[in-house]
Amino acid sequence: MEKKRWDCTALPKGWKMEEVTRKSGLSAGKSDVYYFSPSGKKFRSKPQLARYLGNQMDLSSFDFRTGKMLMSKLNKNRQRLRYDNNNQNKGKPDLNTSLPVRQTASIFKQPVTKVTNHPNNKVKTDPQKAVDQPRQLFWEKKLGGLNAFDIAEELVKTMELPKGLQGVGPGCTDKTLLSAIASALHTSAAPITGQLSAAVEKNPGVWLNTTQPLCKAFIVTDEDIRKQEELVYSVRKRLEEALMADMMAHVEEASNDDEALKDDGSEDMESV
Repeated sequence: MEKKRWDCTALPKGWKMEEVTRKSGLSAGKSDVYYFSPSGKKFRSKPQLARYLGNQMDLSSFDFRTGKMLMSKLNKNRQRLRYDNNNQNKGKPDLNTSLPVRQTASIFKQPVTKVTNHPNNKVKTDPQKAVDQPRQLFWEKKLGGLNAFDIAEELVKTMELPKGLQGVGPGCTDKTLLSAIASALHTSAAPITGQLSAAVEKNPGVWLNTTQPLCKAFIVTDEDIRKQEELVYSVRKRLEEALMADMMAHVEEASNDDEALKDDGSEDMESV
């Protein structure tokens, strides 16, 4: 394993950051990051670091992998703190339930009579109207231009849709289609079948079914299901191998640290 250590400027003075690059196993080429306090104490995760530092500094915007403060998270925390302070400065609502007093030209205060609804009155509600809310046509296009970023603020690669899925509507791109299908899977409990009406291609503004995503009707075959099962099995197998290699690398590193401590102890005894 190759080790590199340098000063971490985002943490208090004296803190060191160490990057260990693995040279063997399935995880070869990957690196692990550790931090060392001025006294030499080793930290393997951000929660350990936060518990040790306590109230000395705020680590909510600290990126454990790069050892830097993420400016986007830092600005969000500042805006949230400013918003909380503004809300605290506002006056509390008046929770007094006593009857108000009429303010008139008279020098004497006169009470106000409180009038309530008649007990026999009933409010009629339409449950169907309350449940089914109208949707704007092509509202999924608002999701265009939105991208996902990881904790290191790097763009996450989007997935590729099967060739059988085709978009419907004006200006419907692959990204719009992906956003529409993902939104339908998360917001609807009904099966996703696509636009079943053939007339939707000629006039989508009239025949579009807003409960379905902006794609043409499609059929999932047994062959598609079998390929997806094989893909899931392959990904899970690679994940299992990577986790096993990572665990073995940590065990090897822990044993190397123990041997280094024993060697240091033996050298101290010989010097004595």
